[in-house]
Amino acid sequence: MPSGASRAVMCQAVLMLIVLTLLADAAWVYLLVGHGMFWRTDQRLPPGGVAGTWPSVVAVVPARDEAAMLPETLPTLLTQDYPGQLTVLLVDDESTDGTAGVAAAQGKQAAPARLRVLAGEPTPPGWAGKVWAMAQGLRAAGDADYILFTDADIAYAPGTLRTLVGAAVSSDRGLVSQMALLRTDTVAERLLIPAFVYFFAQLYPFRRVNRRGGRTAAAAGGCMLVRRGALEAAGGLEPISDARIDDVALAGLLKRVAPADTWLGFSTDVVSCRRYSRLAEVWDMVARSAYTQLRYSPVALAGTVAGMALLYLLPVAAALAGLLLPSPWLAIAGFGAWAAMSVTYLPVLRLYRLSPGRAACLPLIGALYTAMTVSSARRHRAGQGGEWKGRVIVASRR
Repeated sequence: MPSGASRAVMCQAVLMLIVLTLLADAAWVYLLVGHGMFWRTDQRLPPGGVAGTWPSVVAVVPARDEAAMLPETLPTLLTQDYPGQLTVLLVDDESTDGTAGVAAAQGKQAAPARLRVLAGEPTPPGWAGKVWAMAQGLRAAGDADYILFTDADIAYAPGTLRTLVGAAVSSDRGLVSQMALLRTDTVAERLLIPAFVYFFAQLYPFRRVNRRGGRTAAAAGGCMLVRRGALEAAGGLEPISDARIDDVALAGLLKRVAPADTWLGFSTDVVSCRRYSRLAEVWDMVARSAYTQLRYSPVALAGTVAGMALLYLLPVAAALAGLLLPSPWLAIAGFGAWAAMSVTYLPVLRLYRLSPGRAACLPLIGALYTAMTVSSARRHRAGQGGEWKGRVIVASRR
């Protein structure tokens, strides 16, 4: 039998664990009710319309080695039934796989009058490759009323552009963005991709982004409709020339400099066709920019790891320890936090039509995303941060 001293030490350890778990409980109560309702997926494109002439739109598509993707996505943009003038500018960002030729062939089949293919110029010093491609498209867009910055892997349901522009005009927003519905076909995608959206919304609660005059700024890079006048008032794309996370940087620029109200919401009409067949591919996608999100700060990294451990790992450890010791109060506190985090994950699982039972796996998913963030920092220190299709972006502390 353990001695009296051993029992005292164990009691103190259990008490400390209970206190920490109660902190996690309190944190989850705040996240449930006080953090912009980040876990809800009810921010959908508001209804709207255009009285009179529809504004002209130029869709700018940066594309680097996307020959395999374009037949699946480009026709959905070219064939949008938009009442106004629509031009699609695909910027071939120094591709080596025949991207330009594939794009031209798709345009010839779908809507030859709408497509222009631009040969991208080499990326100048101080610019991130994608932002430079976006800037070239913007320069070639002329005096279009709106610019739709979209990615080569994004497919659009019929009528999406009409509703997007109608909402932007009627609500007088400088930026309207929709979070594309990501693929969940493989085991790795079903485990990790919905959580990518969940954690993004936790960082940038959509309701706070959409609050007029609010300070929270974010956008989803796959679909960003920007009013040309607001972008010009902000100085174009040059102020964010070196941004790795271009969507958040652009939203912040418009709110801070223009200033322009922005809107960000969920969509099932804007779909990403990018495939992540293996865990390693999802890992690379997250690790490419996670440390950038922390502004390359070791202190922020340590705080993030500690925070993720408190929120996602401690409740499970406390729940299991409470059952084994046994310690009913510890078990109750642990299962309480575990239940709360599971509840917050349910709307995203519903959006992706996945089983609600997957919500119980959120602690494991949180541990994996924490490891990806640490891996991102390690890659940065090794000079491999932000690598994408053979190009490494020089670190920026924007």
